[in-house]
Amino acid sequence: MIFATAGHVDHGKTSLIQAISGVNTAHLPEEKKRGMTIDLGYAYWPQPDGSAIGFIDVPGHEKFLANMLAGVGGINHALLVVACDDGIMAQTLEHLAILRLAGCQDITLILTKADRVDDERIAQVTEQVKSELYHQGWADAALFVTSASDGRGIESLRLYLQQLHQQSDTHKNLAHRFRLAIDRVFLVKGAGIVVTGTALAGKIEVGNTLWVTGAEKQVRVRGIHRQNQAANFAQAGDRVAINLTGDIDKEDITRGDWLLSEQPAFVATRVIVELMSDLPIKHWQPVHLYHGASHITGRVSLLVEPGETPVLAELILDTPLWLVDNDRLIIRDISARQTLGGARVIRLVSPRRGKRLSEFLDWLSRLCATNDELAQFKLQLPNGELNLYSYGWSRQLTQSNLNTLLAQVEVERVGDYVLSEFKAQLAKEKLIQVLENFNEIHSDQIGVGKARLKRMALPTMSEGLVFKFINDLISDESIKQTRGWLHMPQHGLVFDVQQQQIWQQIQPLLFRTEAWWVRDLASETGHNEDVVRKVLKKAAQMGLVTAVVRDRYYNHEQIQKFAELILHYCSENGFILAADFRNELGIGRKLAIQILEFFDKSGFTRRKGDGHYLRDKGIFVE
Repeated sequence: MIFATAGHVDHGKTSLIQAISGVNTAHLPEEKKRGMTIDLGYAYWPQPDGSAIGFIDVPGHEKFLANMLAGVGGINHALLVVACDDGIMAQTLEHLAILRLAGCQDITLILTKADRVDDERIAQVTEQVKSELYHQGWADAALFVTSASDGRGIESLRLYLQQLHQQSDTHKNLAHRFRLAIDRVFLVKGAGIVVTGTALAGKIEVGNTLWVTGAEKQVRVRGIHRQNQAANFAQAGDRVAINLTGDIDKEDITRGDWLLSEQPAFVATRVIVELMSDLPIKHWQPVHLYHGASHITGRVSLLVEPGETPVLAELILDTPLWLVDNDRLIIRDISARQTLGGARVIRLVSPRRGKRLSEFLDWLSRLCATNDELAQFKLQLPNGELNLYSYGWSRQLTQSNLNTLLAQVEVERVGDYVLSEFKAQLAKEKLIQVLENFNEIHSDQIGVGKARLKRMALPTMSEGLVFKFINDLISDESIKQTRGWLHMPQHGLVFDVQQQQIWQQIQPLLFRTEAWWVRDLASETGHNEDVVRKVLKKAAQMGLVTAVVRDRYYNHEQIQKFAELILHYCSENGFILAADFRNELGIGRKLAIQILEFFDKSGFTRRKGDGHYLRDKGIFVE
C-alpha cells in the first residue's frame, strides 16, 4: 500500500516518515542543506510477510506545488500532517482541497511536534483540524498525536498503518488497462532506462510490451521493482520502478509522460468535464491545469448557467494530454497562486456544434450521474455508431471486459464499429427509402451501386456497417441485386417485341474486346441509328450492356472481365495504370482511358495521379 503525505512546509512530514520507516526521503543536496522538501521523496517500509508499505513525501511549500500534485495522483490514502505549534496553515488548507478535488478517498490526520506544546493546545488543534476535515468530507478520519523527537504516538501509528496495509484492496482497478504516470526517469548502469511512478490501474508482468507517450514508441518490460523490491509483476496501487528496453533513449522520456498497456486511440485537446470549484471560475478564464505528473495551461469554457448542476464545462488545452474518462484535473488561476477547483473528465471529445443544446447537456448530466459500466455503455448507443477502439481507450477497458459489455446488449457489429439494433433498423429503412426514391426518379436505370447508395443514404456511417446492412436486405429479399446493381424487387425493365428482335441481332456482336459505337452497330445490323440507340439504352438499364462513354457499349460479361483485371492489378500492385490496361487488352490508349474513367465514375475505382485505386469491388465483382 502507498501513502502520500500532505501539509504545510516545516510541519514535519519528512521526519515523520523517517520515524516510521527509518528512511530519510530527502535526496537532493539542497533539501538536506535547507531542511525542506523540494521534490518528491520516497520511502519503503519492509513488512514481515515480505511486502512493503510505501510513502511518497511531497513538498509543503507553495513554490513546489506542482511537485506535490505529481505525487498525490492516484493515491487513495493520504497522511495529513499538521504541526501542533502552528496548527492549520495556508498550505494545509490548499493541500486538503487538492486531495478532495483529486478524489482521494481516505485521510489519516497526524499531529506532529506534540513535544513542543501542552495538552490544551493539542486539544485546540485537534478540534480545529477535525472540523475542517468534516467540512471537506472526511468525517471519520483517524487521529494520531505524535512527536518524532521523543517517539510519542509513533508505534501506535505504525501498527495502524500495518493494519490498513493488510486490509487494503489491491484488486480494485485490475479490470482496467495498465496506466502509469511517469514522475522520474534515470539510467542504471548495466540495466539501462528506468522509469518510476504510481500504477493507477491494471497489471503488468516482466516481458510485457508497453507504449511510452511522448516518445511514441513500444518498449518491453525488462525488470520490475514494486515498493522497492524486485518482482515479476506490478499492479494498481503499487509504487513501481520499471526497467525498459527497446529503441528508446532517456531523452525521449520526461516527467508527465505515460506508460500504457496499449497505444492510445487519440490525445485529448478539448474535453468536457464536470467542475468542482471552490472559487468562482469565469467563462473563458485562462488557468493552470494539473494531471498526473503533467502541468499545462488552458481555458475553461462554461457550458451551463451559474447555479446549474452538474457544472459542465469544456476545457481547451494549450498542450494535449493523455486523458481518459473519470480522470481528475486540478485547476489553478493563471498566476498559479490559488487553487480554483477540480474537474472530472466526462467526455474526451467535445463536439464542434450543439454542445450547449439542452438535449446534449441532459445527456451529459446522465453520464455524470452513473458509475455503472453497462449503464454508461447503453447511454452511448442511442447516439449512433460507436467506435469500440476509441470507447475502449476512453473507458480503459480490457478486451475481455469490453466483450462482456457487448454480450449484454443487442447490437450490430462490424470490426470496431457497433450500432444498436434500433439504430440499425432505422439505417436499413433509410437505405430502402433512398433506393425506392432512386428507382422512382430514375425509372430508366436498373439501379445503383453499393458505394453510391451508401453515399446517398448514410454518408457519415462506417462503410463496413452499411455494406452489412445492404447484404442483410439482399438476403431477406427486401432489395435485389442484379449484376451488381441494387434495386427494389418490383423495379424492372423489359424489351417490347421489336426491341427484342433487334437485341437478338446485336447481342452476338458484343463479344469482342473493342467497344461498339451505336452508329457501327446500326450499320452492321441495318437498322436506324436512333432505333438502335434506344435499344442499347434500355439494355443498359437492364444491366445487359454498359456505356463506357456516350454511345459506346460493352456487354456485361466484358465489363465483368475488365473489373476482374483491375482487381487483379490492384491486389498485386495497389493500383492499375492506363498503360497496363492497354497492354493487357491490346486496345488503344484512348479506349483504355475511357474504360478506366468509367470505373472511376461508377465508384469501383478512384483516380489518384496516374493510378486507379480500388474503391468498391462489390459493384462489379460478385
